[in-house]
Amino acid sequence: MNIMTSELVHYRNLFLMILTLGIGGTFQYGYHLSVMNSPSPFIKQFINDSWIRRHGTSIPDGSLTLIWSLVVSVFSIGGLIGSTASGFLTGRLGKKKCQLCNAVLPLVSALLMGLSKTVGHFEMIVAARFLSGFYSGLGINIHAQYVGEAAPRKLRGFINATGPMFVCLGKLCGQIIGLREIFGTEFLWPQVLLFSGITSLVQMVTLPFFPESPSYLLLVKGDKEGCLQALKQLWGDRDHQPVIDEMLQEQNIQKKGKHMGVLELIRDPSHRYQLLAMIGLILSLQLSGANAIYFYAYDVFHEAGFPEDEIPYVSLGVGGFEFVSAMMCSLLIDRFGRRILLLGGFSLMALTLALLTVTLAMQEVFFWMPYCSVGLTFTFIFLYGAGPAGATISTCVEIFAQAPRVPAFVISGVFSWVGLYILGMIFPYIVETLQHFCFLLFLFVIMVSGTAIYFFIPETKGKSIAEISQEFNKLNFRRQHKDTKTATSEGVLCSRL
Repeated sequence: MNIMTSELVHYRNLFLMILTLGIGGTFQYGYHLSVMNSPSPFIKQFINDSWIRRHGTSIPDGSLTLIWSLVVSVFSIGGLIGSTASGFLTGRLGKKKCQLCNAVLPLVSALLMGLSKTVGHFEMIVAARFLSGFYSGLGINIHAQYVGEAAPRKLRGFINATGPMFVCLGKLCGQIIGLREIFGTEFLWPQVLLFSGITSLVQMVTLPFFPESPSYLLLVKGDKEGCLQALKQLWGDRDHQPVIDEMLQEQNIQKKGKHMGVLELIRDPSHRYQLLAMIGLILSLQLSGANAIYFYAYDVFHEAGFPEDEIPYVSLGVGGFEFVSAMMCSLLIDRFGRRILLLGGFSLMALTLALLTVTLAMQEVFFWMPYCSVGLTFTFIFLYGAGPAGATISTCVEIFAQAPRVPAFVISGVFSWVGLYILGMIFPYIVETLQHFCFLLFLFVIMVSGTAIYFFIPETKGKSIAEISQEFNKLNFRRQHKDTKTATSEGVLCSRL
């Protein structure tokens, strides 16, 4: 916090750029995760009305379920394609130009959704959701890499943690926009994507005033003067030569040239454990139980005595609480480090899930149990946002150098979006089968994840990419290190003899 206060004047342009990137980056992902929940009954009714106009009869229940499932799942399909295309697009256009082009798509998506009811074609909603997924998947990758490469080392954790913070802000805005007092009505639901288009329009106007990523300019484009100008604009007018020297040293260490493909990264033994660590962290977030908490929130609040018409506002409080916790993470991460937030967060989350399972099982035994469940729900959301959610993204950005970072985030996006799609398909069946005991499954996942983090993921706080790579090389080349150590011991023994 002290660092942020003292350096605010120097880094004011950097903070403004982070705000500009956020509203068109991870904000869009969070927004589209939540904005469709409230107007879903009206959308289903519109699908039925459209079907009646075409066929003269109401849509069969099976067909309605299938079309609604397509509306929901096509977002993940678009996200997967957008995330996979990010490596090629950012390599050809650079992150700034790519994000500017990406900012056009929310306008198209909002237009399709806005005109769908007027035209009478529910297919336009499917197309809008696909585009929403595409630019969300592309925007997440661009945002994470862009801010990570523009961040000074002492603020790296704080800046990387702003990505999850904008996700939470997007979720919160999506919940607000979907309220019946705003766009969650029978007549205004086609305008739910209007706010998404407005934020992208703001980004299109403001982003051209900021530079391309400094490391991209130097290491990919070979533009040392452009890199220096970008650093001066973002970090203030001072001596940046040590930073440039460190970037060049990073490039020499990697010895991979300017570009690195996905297959090349997968085959590269020097990045094997970094890749496994990233995939493990991404899957741990998805399987941590956060989705289950949101799924059960309605029942928990209902049992606690909240009137049914007030539950959406209580759920809005959960979204606001998650946003506050994400802000807390951004303030704590450079103070305590990534491992402490990951390990401490997962440990406390596991304890919370265990207690929540007990309270849900005893809802009707004691009159005060539902209130305990409400408290544990808020506690879990806070721990999730203040710990693993922010620390995971920061760690994933920091363990890769410039060359492998782009293909690494392509791979990360594939696992993230495929995992989201599969979890969305099987999660209702898990809940139907296990009921509230499904939290025990997530508890097991968290315990396994925490153990793996403890043994295989080093602290990245304040370290250069060279130092982080050396830590991982102890795992990537464990056999060579062991053979070298053995040979050294034998040499010492022979010299003594």
